[in-house]
Formats: sequence, structure tokens, C-alpha cells
Amino acid sequence: MKTLLTLALGALLMTTAAANAQDKANLVYMDVPAGRVVIELKPDIAPKHVERIKELTKKGFYNGIVFHRVIDGFMAQTGDPTGTGSGGSDLPDLPAEFSNANFGRGTVGAARTNDPNSANSQFFICFDDCSFLNGQYTIWGQVIDGMPYIDKIKRGEPPSNPDKIIKMQMAEDAKDEAPAAAQ
Repeated sequence: MKTLLTLALGALLMTTAAANAQDKANLVYMDVPAGRVVIELKPDIAPKHVERIKELTKKGFYNGIVFHRVIDGFMAQTGDPTGTGSGGSDLPDLPAEFSNANFGRGTVGAARTNDPNSANSQFFICFDDCSFLNGQYTIWGQVIDGMPYIDKIKRGEPPSNPDKIIKMQMAEDAKDEAPAAAQ
């Protein structure tokens, strides 16, 4: 009986470890001036966009990029290396991956032009309910921790002194602790 219990406990621990590893494979740590934001990726509803975010994040693409469009009560947009809202990565644009998911507070969506298939590297995080965007933009993530830090991002189109993504990394690759919140 003791051996059976030991085996069952061992299997449970291995399953939990595998689940934690899987969870970390779909978590992004985004450090902003106020603190660390944790974004859960949604490969089940936007696999191509999630793959792109992972690829760019692992390359360090988002480190130092400003929030170039921040509208109170709506969203904070970033991901443009030029800081103007008109740039993107050197990778090709992505096809839309619209879903029935709701754009609520903390939802992360792919920014694009009027062409639904023009998303590249830019994204936005909703401050409040943005359900009017449902079915029109690709949802690829959800903030699961740190939304108060997103709420502190300086507003403007563009902000006069924009906040930046200090560092963005995959949770599975993170070796550092969360930064101390800015004073």
C-alpha cells in the first residue's frame, strides 16, 4: 500500500510539474515602469499570433518599445519599434484570427490597419470593457496579473513622455525576479 501511495504521489507531482511547465510556455512577463505584468497567451484561439508574439519576445524585440497610443478608458497600444504607430517587425503580416472571445478588461489584442490581415507586432491592452471590438480584432492574450500597472501607463496619442516596455520575456525563460515597482 505504501508503495502504491508513493507511486501515486510521484505521478501527481510529475503531472503538476508538467502542467506548470506548460503554463509557463504560454505566459509572458512584461515589465513596465510600475511593475511586472503577466499575460496568459491564447494559442487555442490565435495560434499564429501567439507564435509571433513568442518569436518576437524571445528575440528581445519588445524591450524598450514605447506605448505610443494610450487612450483613457479604452486601451494602451505598443509594439512599434518606430514609436509612431506605423511600424512593425520585419516579419510578414499575419492573417486575422477572429474568435468569439470577449474584449474585456485586460484583454490583449493584435493592432492592425483597416486591413484585417495586417497585424504584425503591435498590440493593445484594454483598460475597460471593449466588447465593441469583438469579432473585429484578434485576441491573443489576457492580463492575469499586474493590471494596476497597465492602468498607470501615461496617456496620450502619443504621450508626451511615453512609458516603455522595460523587458518582455517568456516566463519559461525568465531567470530574474520581478522588478521592484517604481516609486
